[in-house]
Amino acid sequence: MTRRPHPVPHRHRARRRVAGLATLAALAVTAPMAATVGATAANPGAPSVFAPQLITVDTPDRSDRTRLQKLGLDLTEHAGHDYVEVIVHTAAERDALRAAGFTYDVRIENLVERGVEIAELNEAYAASVDVSPLPSGRDTYRTLADYEADMTALAADFPGHVRMFDLANPTLDGNTVKAVEIGADVDKAASGKPTFLLMGLHHAREWPSGELAMEFAIDLATSFGKDKQITRLLKKSRVLVVPVVNPDGFDLSRTDGEYVDLRALNDTGADPLGGSTAILATPGQAYKRKNCRVVDGQDIPDGSCRATLASPGGFALGVDLNRNYGGFWGGPGAAGTFPNPGEVDTGLLDPTYRGASAFSEPETQNVQTLVRERQVTMMISNHTFSNLILRPNGVAPTTIGPDGNPVGNAPDEKGLKALGAEMSAQNGYANQNSWQLYDTTGTTEDWSYNATGGYGYTFEIGPDEFHPPFPSVVDEYLGAGEHEGLGNRAAYLLALEHAVNTAKHGVLKGKAPKGATLRLRKDFESPTWESSFEDFLDSTITVGRKGRFSWVVNPSTRPLQQSRPIQQLDEEPFAGETIEGGATEPVVGTVDHEYVAAKASDVLRIDLDWPTPDDFDLEVYRKDASGELVEVGSSGNAPGEKEQVQVPDAPAGTYVVRVVNYASVSPSYTVEIGQYASTASFTEGKREKYTLSCEVDGKTMANRKVFIDRGQVKRFNLKRACR
Repeated sequence: MTRRPHPVPHRHRARRRVAGLATLAALAVTAPMAATVGATAANPGAPSVFAPQLITVDTPDRSDRTRLQKLGLDLTEHAGHDYVEVIVHTAAERDALRAAGFTYDVRIENLVERGVEIAELNEAYAASVDVSPLPSGRDTYRTLADYEADMTALAADFPGHVRMFDLANPTLDGNTVKAVEIGADVDKAASGKPTFLLMGLHHAREWPSGELAMEFAIDLATSFGKDKQITRLLKKSRVLVVPVVNPDGFDLSRTDGEYVDLRALNDTGADPLGGSTAILATPGQAYKRKNCRVVDGQDIPDGSCRATLASPGGFALGVDLNRNYGGFWGGPGAAGTFPNPGEVDTGLLDPTYRGASAFSEPETQNVQTLVRERQVTMMISNHTFSNLILRPNGVAPTTIGPDGNPVGNAPDEKGLKALGAEMSAQNGYANQNSWQLYDTTGTTEDWSYNATGGYGYTFEIGPDEFHPPFPSVVDEYLGAGEHEGLGNRAAYLLALEHAVNTAKHGVLKGKAPKGATLRLRKDFESPTWESSFEDFLDSTITVGRKGRFSWVVNPSTRPLQQSRPIQQLDEEPFAGETIEGGATEPVVGTVDHEYVAAKASDVLRIDLDWPTPDDFDLEVYRKDASGELVEVGSSGNAPGEKEQVQVPDAPAGTYVVRVVNYASVSPSYTVEIGQYASTASFTEGKREKYTLSCEVDGKTMANRKVFIDRGQVKRFNLKRACR
């Protein structure tokens, strides 16, 4: 298929920035925070104090991932069954890894030097092509201004089926978040078509996530009326694309990811390094993750975010937007305000800091408003990197949730998994539950799915880097190798097919006065991990001139209220042992106890109790065939909290229970070991209803309570009641 370049001229040959002399002088002053790259291999330049690395940390089992999260390091989304990749910004972080007993390999020795290399590769690629095969023809990464220019151009060139609009809330640094809506009749009032929401750049450093969202928007806009599949889909749907959810953070990352070439100043004598160095990388925030929140609850003067560089790479300050959504906000995998040694939580400087409350940030409030006001039957949030398609839920199904029951799988697990498999066949990504990467709460799809029932996924784009050389963006969108001609473009089209498939959603049909407003509303409590907040959905359509409507909607019963399968442990263990221990050596003294499980058990549970309100920890290992100890669980609660480890699907064999005296003066302790069988059961489900109202000239004329499920069609005649 021949690709058409975006018809509006674009800056696809963006060059390195040329900074003023004052800027260069400032960079020279901050040289300890900068990385230098020599002009030749023989002259490598001065070593940098700030030289972030990408490393692969060995995590043989799930408990190792939990321990790793507790260190508060900058974890990426790239992980396998026995490793997690991490960005380490300082020598102190590497020391913390080693002190915790972790081993690792360095994959990228210096990310700043790698950034310079990528910039040079991108320049070479741009020089080698007139336009890339992408729908836009771009051959280098966009800046924030480029995104706005492209959206503005689309809306101007295709006014009948593209509309640009501003999201509800400006950001802390004064940016307006822009979006485009694409559909056959976006110049008309909403008439009941379902919505597909595609987003990028929640995390500032994940540049390809915005590129692919923007390319899909251009693809749809330029293909409407020419491509049969796209034309059919856009006649049945509305597509919302928000390529840059976090413009404050992205703008810093993108501009600080460019590099200043000092050689141009050598002839003037103004080179602050005297010509000894060829390139100076900007010292800022190329690997920034979060938004520009500095102090909870307080705005900052517009344009001042760049002055917040208070940590290497700028990764510490701010809120992780993908932990700030309301779905189980404040639970595992998200850091609170204050360090908590018993949880995955090193305080507000943690890379996963969740914010002061659910939806505390303007960027997540923007997405919340979009989802509340539309029937979003399909949502994809793009991220990088790991070649993954992740689906709800964010925590393991055996995790005890706020209601006292195991969280279980999503009620739509079978359907979510099946659609994930179809999409992964297009791009070659792994299709898995979010928790299989590591536990997360407060993520985009965990809230959107559990609040609306609309399917939601996270795409982790690319195998290797946060912002790799630009040709890889081309490959990720259009497919390469065995997926050539498919890629994420084909995956997004499958997602759009799902969005319009009425067999997967409900349909409200009927008659009403032409021009009347139909409103579908539901008020409810959305649970956080420890409490809840008042939530609602409130979408509207306008009845057409023929006095008929057909409205594709999500189910009225939220997934959280549906019956879900859980595993209930028997009240008593079928085997076990009680171990009484004496005084232990304080300050990380340990005692090991062996337990032989003659039979496998659904759950092996170990409880550690002691009489004084101080601090023990608990680790559990299983001996493998070679006699090596493999950790299968650990518990490190705050002082005074007792410890418990549950090992699901525990095979027969020899286990070692390690009691760790973290800071205790207790003269004794008790270990209770129990092997439990479990019974599959279902939570008690509830039915929820929407309120369907008909309004004329702003006045509500009729109300109906509506229960609707997937695949159902409900019919109404509101003409007489809504006069």
